[in-house]
Amino acid sequence: MELMERKGEISASMMCSDLVNLKETIEIFEQEGVERLHIDVMDGIFVPNFGLGVDYIRGLRSLTGIPLDLHLMIKEPEYKLQWIGIEPTDIVSIHYESSFQVQRVLDWLAPYGCKRFLAINPATPINSLEEVLDYIDGINVLMVNPGFAGQKIVPSTMRKAAKIAELLRREGREDIIMEVDGNITPANARKLRDVGASIFVAGTSSIFKGDISKYRDNIEELRRAIV
Repeated sequence: MELMERKGEISASMMCSDLVNLKETIEIFEQEGVERLHIDVMDGIFVPNFGLGVDYIRGLRSLTGIPLDLHLMIKEPEYKLQWIGIEPTDIVSIHYESSFQVQRVLDWLAPYGCKRFLAINPATPINSLEEVLDYIDGINVLMVNPGFAGQKIVPSTMRKAAKIAELLRREGREDIIMEVDGNITPANARKLRDVGASIFVAGTSSIFKGDISKYRDNIEELRRAIV
């Protein structure tokens, strides 16, 4: 499948959500057809912040059947996968730098039946992908340095996304999905859609911009950008 042939999907960044209105937020996402809920799991070691943990994930599953997009910003994820309760409908992203044995982590993810993504930071060399293409279903391209919401895009990551798309074409691996994460405004989403991105992590730059009364309009605006 060509990169641009895939339907554009929204993955709502739940670290940006208001916990007070969580149930109502989820109901809006269900009604608006948001495809995934993006969960940033942070351990304070791999990135300088603490994020959403296993109890939050468990609670969210009790609220909705929307599939999860689990972004593991944790050190040595291979030893922690069993804590999370991974389901076959999930995406699970692990970072290239998070383990000395990246291929082993991806191997250990295989029995869960989930989609296996490799997340790469703005400064992660593109050639790091070449040795793992046979182990992954997708690439999560970080457009900001991970750890905190609300950052501005690292300008070079726009060029990087285009280069990754070219690498996938050159290697005959256009079946691999490109996800983009960080400062995904509608304008940035349109540019990234044009180079082949199909999953868009949506946070304070798009669907969580403003209060809950704005979420439906924000989702519609982002949808128009990623068709």
